[in-house]
Amino acid sequence: MTTNTLTSLAILNVQIDHGGDYLEYLRPFILQVLSDHDIDPISTGVVRRLLREQFGLEIPERTVEIVLKRLAKRHVIKKDNHVYRKTGGLPDPQVNSKHAEAERHIESLVYGLREFSQGTITPLDNDNNAIDAICSFLAEFDVICLRAYLRGTAIPQLAETHPDHVCLVSSYIQHLRSSSPERFESLMVLVQGHMLANALRCPDLGHLSSTYKNVTFYFDTPLLLHVLGLEGEPRKDAAHDLMQLLNQLGGKISVFSHSCEEIRRVLRAVAGNLESQTAPSLIVREARKGGLKRSDLLLLSETIDERLNGIGIHIEATPRYHTAFQIDEAIFEETLDDELFYQNPKAKEDDINSVRSIYVLRENKPAPSIEKAGAVFVTSNASFARAAWEYGQQHETSRDVSSVITSFSLANVAWLKAPVGAPSVPRTQVLSFAYAALQPSLDMLNKYMKKIDSLEAKGKISQRDHQVLRSSPIVYDELMNLTLGEDSALTEDTMMQTLERVSDEIRKEESARLVSEQQAHQTTRRDLESAREQSEDMRRRLYWKCKKTATLQSSVIVYLLGFMILADLSVGIILPFIGSVMLALVMLPVVLLVGSLTFVSRWYGISIREIRQRLDNWLLFRLLKREAKILGIAMHELLP
Repeated sequence: MTTNTLTSLAILNVQIDHGGDYLEYLRPFILQVLSDHDIDPISTGVVRRLLREQFGLEIPERTVEIVLKRLAKRHVIKKDNHVYRKTGGLPDPQVNSKHAEAERHIESLVYGLREFSQGTITPLDNDNNAIDAICSFLAEFDVICLRAYLRGTAIPQLAETHPDHVCLVSSYIQHLRSSSPERFESLMVLVQGHMLANALRCPDLGHLSSTYKNVTFYFDTPLLLHVLGLEGEPRKDAAHDLMQLLNQLGGKISVFSHSCEEIRRVLRAVAGNLESQTAPSLIVREARKGGLKRSDLLLLSETIDERLNGIGIHIEATPRYHTAFQIDEAIFEETLDDELFYQNPKAKEDDINSVRSIYVLRENKPAPSIEKAGAVFVTSNASFARAAWEYGQQHETSRDVSSVITSFSLANVAWLKAPVGAPSVPRTQVLSFAYAALQPSLDMLNKYMKKIDSLEAKGKISQRDHQVLRSSPIVYDELMNLTLGEDSALTEDTMMQTLERVSDEIRKEESARLVSEQQAHQTTRRDLESAREQSEDMRRRLYWKCKKTATLQSSVIVYLLGFMILADLSVGIILPFIGSVMLALVMLPVVLLVGSLTFVSRWYGISIREIRQRLDNWLLFRLLKREAKILGIAMHELLP
């Protein structure tokens, strides 16, 4: 694969616009295709193919058709007898002017990844392999289970997939975060562009409400463990960012009572396994790393309701069974078994209970969008979300929004409603994903434990070495760095390299001088993180302040216009006997206003509601521009 896809994603970096929606960011690419190729007539299928070939973006024909229709209404192209044709010279799309800067981002990332990979089991020997690795990583960020045509990403499917590439790029991301902030920001440009490109696969998102009022999001148990910080800080940060954004958009966050019971069981099980010598789960490893004791986990299990309520998560009783809204649990269980393997049968029962509860709450009402779904179950498990989606497609009358969606899918579409108001969401989501990708599976850990037991039995490592390899908190990081999650890489040589690296790290930690240097480095890093967080917080608060003011101002304008119309109509009714000239003067403003709105609606193909939304966006842009001027900063500094 060439750099086309990555360069296009970099150019697609989201920024606020003069009242336009996210589909407008595809317009320059289509104009560039039309300028570079002699297409007559203009076919959506041909344009879609050229977008893939020239820019490496997989965009549905329906999205292309909407943008072509907009170009025709602006008289950039013309439409005769349902056929699009060029009208002459096309406006400069300015894609080429952005191309050089985007390529600098890509070249820096690709070079750094190739250099970083040389110390792993899968060194990348050319730029194309490095580009494929980055695309493989980004392709994991798909938006599934919203609609059938929104399943997947805008990145074309790679000819050959390498699962270890995802671990490699994840490891590279963690390395960049601590050692190369500039390249890390270059990566974030790609992530934001990819989140936008995901939305381009579903053009209807642009016509939806800008809030989640009247929607309740029910979090599943693994996601709640993220919220509580029991599976690592990166996952906690991502979950809290998502919660904050949903609250700001008017959504309600809840949990079913049976999910609270499941959390209690999980916490009691972790407390019982805290001192176990078997392969530890992620939550056990994090508990050990955080110094949690058995009593801490048992206390948390007993006070879980209070903890959740304290952070704004409402606990609701699980709905009773209702025959009219009941799902076929046996068939859904078969679908789950095709997608997931449950070590605990009770966990499967809870998942089935959660899905059937959403169906009860929706009461068979259509759910064409999240905004109209009423109730949505949110999970961090993509396989579970996929199973619920497939069941809904095959066995239920609803073909709209799935009963279950992934937390990343929700973060993606919610972020598109207010990217300036949630600048940290792409960052925390990608760090959470990278962190999860670098966690060894229980199967891999079991094999690892057997390997080190065998090495001790053969006398190749000492009892102390065995203890280090079993219990050191850094051993799992080194193991994943060496194997990239590949079971085949679990060899004696790998074990000895892991021991050597861990021993080196332990010796380094015992060096006072190095500890001091590390502390100074960590202090610098914390200062940089603090400055970034303060900047993001300023942008977030400023956005929501301007958003509230813009909504208020547009409401005043709309109500004032409505009052003027009613007043003029009333005058026309109570003065029926006044001369025709006077009556005409009284009714003239009404006629002009209604006529103008009708003309705009028909000519541009937009509804009155969309006109109101564009008024909101235009006022918001003006307010942000004014605030930027007052603060003495460039407008782009308020943008993600």
